[in-house]
Amino acid sequence: MDPAVLIADLIADIRYHDHRYYVLADPELPDGDYDDLRHRLLELEEAHPDLVAADSPSRRIGAPPSDLFAPVTHRERMFSLDNAESPAEVAEWLARAERHLDRSAGSLVCELKIDGLAVSLTYEQGVLTRAATRGDGMTGEDITGNVRTIASVPLRLLGDPPAYMEVRGEVYLPLDEFDRLNARQAEAGDRLYANARNASAGSVRQKDPAVTASRNLAIWIYQVGYLEGGPALATHFETMEWLRGLGLRVHPGTENVTDVAAVTGYVERVRAERNDLPYQTDGVVIKVNGLAEQAELGSTARAPRWAIAYKFPAEERITRLLGIEINVGRTGAATPFAVLQPVFVGGANVERATLHNEDEVHRKDVRVGDQVVVRRAGDVIPEVVGPVPSRRTGEEKKWSMPSRCPFCEAPIVRPEGEKVARCTRGLACPSRLREWLFHFTARGGMDIEGMGYKTIDLLLSEGLITGPADIFFLQPDALLGFEGWGEISVNNLMKAIETARDRPIGRLLVSLGIRHVGGTVARILAREFGSLEALQDADEDTLAAIEGIGPVIAESVAGWFAEQDNRNLVRRLGEAKVRLSDPDWGQGPEKTLQGVRLVLTGGLESMNRNGARAAVEERGGKLVSSVSKKTTALVAGASPGSKLAKAESLGVRVIDEGTFLRLIEHGPSALDEASMLS
Repeated sequence: MDPAVLIADLIADIRYHDHRYYVLADPELPDGDYDDLRHRLLELEEAHPDLVAADSPSRRIGAPPSDLFAPVTHRERMFSLDNAESPAEVAEWLARAERHLDRSAGSLVCELKIDGLAVSLTYEQGVLTRAATRGDGMTGEDITGNVRTIASVPLRLLGDPPAYMEVRGEVYLPLDEFDRLNARQAEAGDRLYANARNASAGSVRQKDPAVTASRNLAIWIYQVGYLEGGPALATHFETMEWLRGLGLRVHPGTENVTDVAAVTGYVERVRAERNDLPYQTDGVVIKVNGLAEQAELGSTARAPRWAIAYKFPAEERITRLLGIEINVGRTGAATPFAVLQPVFVGGANVERATLHNEDEVHRKDVRVGDQVVVRRAGDVIPEVVGPVPSRRTGEEKKWSMPSRCPFCEAPIVRPEGEKVARCTRGLACPSRLREWLFHFTARGGMDIEGMGYKTIDLLLSEGLITGPADIFFLQPDALLGFEGWGEISVNNLMKAIETARDRPIGRLLVSLGIRHVGGTVARILAREFGSLEALQDADEDTLAAIEGIGPVIAESVAGWFAEQDNRNLVRRLGEAKVRLSDPDWGQGPEKTLQGVRLVLTGGLESMNRNGARAAVEERGGKLVSSVSKKTTALVAGASPGSKLAKAESLGVRVIDEGTFLRLIEHGPSALDEASMLS
């Protein structure tokens, strides 16, 4: 084919995907496939230099700025980076740099390549005056109002700041916040974000800064873009330490190394640990350390010669979508999932992947038979990112939600105004019952150790239980003799069930699975009514008048207790001697945490951050944002952040979620018990 035609086609494809990635924050092509397009274009342009257009993507850095925000011209261009995918390519890059310098490039710096949104921050006399996106490298978008809401962006620098400074950084969404954001999106029936990078871009570019503030974004600073005044600095590593001293957030994992062998060792360490990090990273950036060498090396039309990005293998692959089936959860929500031609991605063979909800299937236009992009990172549930329309044959079939539940044959109905279709049979549906029982016995509910899916499936299949209350009527002899159930395991389960009878009624309310009733709402209701008997007789108006409840939750709670089967369940739980009232109701929680200062990092299963704060503060304690020597303990949930390392360095006690819950219930004695057990 004519090279000019090939180049034109590649340029059109790259421009299309640049627009989706940089402007819409909604890419539809895996990073590896996008990189292939750029490599093919570069190869063709190198072979045919007379065909290189001035506006070729190879001469551009990003994409034009959106028209949603005012344009900002950067004092110095914000470049993209060239990529390497092997130690040999890093060695080639370094050899080119040294040929350009005609001497050794000196030491190198390695730092994590955070997968977020590149921004510039301008400080004048130490005060933040402007924040902007990278845009096309020369012109970005003014996002100052939104960036000011990011807690890790200092509004005023410390120490002796320069007269004028522009620094570059990567705004990102911590993975636990990403999970919570998508959970809220799903609950509201809104579109889910495909990954934390897209969520970061979408969060920064909100029209309402309050929305950005609610997303709990963070930033790592990685470079000085422009500087007037300030000390004489000789190296990039020294510059990063200086920025850290000014109060800017510089990644602690940045290392000064000597050669490519040391770079390779750094890359391998990061690759091994990347899925344990609390944020998304897709590689390592390697930079020539000396600032004089950087200035001498300069840049090409699109990238600096003194830096390169070592890209990790993509955690996305393309495979065929063989079919779409549905799961039915405890609320009856019918959720589609993809049945895939097995593909190795993210370190595992994947045959199933989430499709989130019916609207997402239609929005992405995913069809049975499509070639689809599948993403898996670490232990995150694999998901279908979207189809590859260019590979369609015309035989693909559109999918629609089945009219009947595959587990019970009841109608599946999508109520007017809602975005989730639901099975209508209630707990007579075996899938709903199974999921409800798991929710009821899980850690955030009645916390019955040993009652996982395997045990629940056994009890259901043998007819030993038909609902939650039956668990408390189980007899030891009923389980003895089944595979894996000896005297010790049966006794352990019986003890766990006995302990669960005396949980606070707030925990029982959560376990009942009433829609919109999580830990915070459950504690409000428990405080207000003191018993399930009083709560079940409250009408909607009474409930809606309670601060923190409102009409939607009131309707859900009143509607749940209006069902006779649910009232019968409460009665049966009482007969099983499950606690239905709090003995100290009306007195408010004891101030058992007076003087206790806690810091939370990572996500909790039993409550959200606001719920944790309320639980601590109503007992006289404080939940603060940063670790210091005055911190009583750091609560480390799932995917803890950098606060964990700081707590360990200061010798601050670190506790898990279980100890935190005991601390809430029993006061500081729980910390002493934890020390004796450890």
